[in-house]
Amino acid sequence: MSHRNHGAVEVPAKRETSASAHHQRIGSREESRTALFMLLPMVVLLAIFVIWPLIFAFRQSMYQGNFYKPPVFVGLRFYKFVLTDPAFYQSLKVGGYYALIVVPGGMIIALLIASFIKTLGGKMASFMKTTVYLPTVVSAVIAAVLFKLIYADDGLANWLLHLINIAPQNFLNSPSLVIPAVSVPGIWLGLGMTTLIMLAGLLDIPESYTESAQIDGAGFFKRTIYITLPLLRNVLLYLFVTGLVASFQEFMLPLLIANGGPVNASTTPNLYIFNQFRSATPFAMTYSITASLLLFIVLGTISALVFRLIKSEKAVDG
Repeated sequence: MSHRNHGAVEVPAKRETSASAHHQRIGSREESRTALFMLLPMVVLLAIFVIWPLIFAFRQSMYQGNFYKPPVFVGLRFYKFVLTDPAFYQSLKVGGYYALIVVPGGMIIALLIASFIKTLGGKMASFMKTTVYLPTVVSAVIAAVLFKLIYADDGLANWLLHLINIAPQNFLNSPSLVIPAVSVPGIWLGLGMTTLIMLAGLLDIPESYTESAQIDGAGFFKRTIYITLPLLRNVLLYLFVTGLVASFQEFMLPLLIANGGPVNASTTPNLYIFNQFRSATPFAMTYSITASLLLFIVLGTISALVFRLIKSEKAVDG
């Protein structure tokens, strides 16, 4: 009799469990549909402006032709041409060298400025943020002209070197100095946005962490290394990856300041592709498209390696 009563009690419990699981599955499906519906516009835009152009560009890279003659199918021949061109690898080295200077240099300077602005308050902080952001609205063309005048033989750079008894330098005609010279306006133009993003990350760090470290006697550098940098990990990762991709593709500054010279010492990948496109050869268009796709693969691989080596974590909620 007790066994029957026990069975009569368990059947409704099983039904309740089954009904609860059924409702959970329905709720999960509805959430998935809502998420897919919200992602649909972005997927459509991605397909129209990214995926389809890539497919079309890959198709065009297998046809030799120009604007005046019908295209001729050549397969993957141009990939071999680009991959065996020493100038292509030279441009990758130049782009990497430029990025190696601009990205870490800009991030370090931005972190120092953002840390200083964080200590300010009221109108002074607003004034500093506005001042730091001003270079962002300056055109790259104007910046290139300005710094070309600065690097002239009788320009501001050599005048400053003369003050400290250093011989004048021919910045734009020296293969070893041209990329560091071009990197300075590159850092300057991107400093405003990088600083504001860094400042937003710093303001998101709970003050209790910094106060506890100060009580324990930690100075500015120790707080930066053991508290600030770990908590800024996601911000730093974002700035590093986006800055790396953008600086690797720098085009305007090397073109206007040094015209890719001397001896291609400032010819970045995009400038190399541009020079190939405007050449008077009958395969200029196909060659430049192929080089662009290979550059896309290089940048994608570098970004994937960065995300692989520096694994992002969820932000710490204070």
